[in-house]
Amino acid sequence: MATDLIVERLAGLSLFADLSRPQLEAVAHTFEEVWFAEGDRVLRRGLTGTGFYVILEGDAAVSIDGEERARLGRGDYFGEISILLGEAPSADVITLGPLHCLLLGGPDVQGFLTAHPSVMYRMLQTEAHRLRGAMQRQ
Repeated sequence: MATDLIVERLAGLSLFADLSRPQLEAVAHTFEEVWFAEGDRVLRRGLTGTGFYVILEGDAAVSIDGEERARLGRGDYFGEISILLGEAPSADVITLGPLHCLLLGGPDVQGFLTAHPSVMYRMLQTEAHRLRGAMQRQ
């Protein structure tokens, strides 16, 4: 996909909403584009996490022991928890159709987040919402 189109897509995602056009262009060049077919297992529970994924197009399911726990779509992201904790993923992420993502390798996540504090803050907000939702379901 052309860099301009990726920048436009990034500009429409809440995670990157506070970034300027030059910053978005830098993000587009920092992340790698990856595509998955329907039914692909992007992350496997208990195995080493490979990176931080941001969904540009498509849908995926988050499941634990075969039970779907969440659905992810455009603008959602995954893989960050295992990267931040230095642990294997705690769930499987399986595509529900063709999936187009941007990927940032695990070793690069800390530097990216510290260089983009607004992205880190928005990510923290999302994690807080997820935690609150999980606690309310108990």
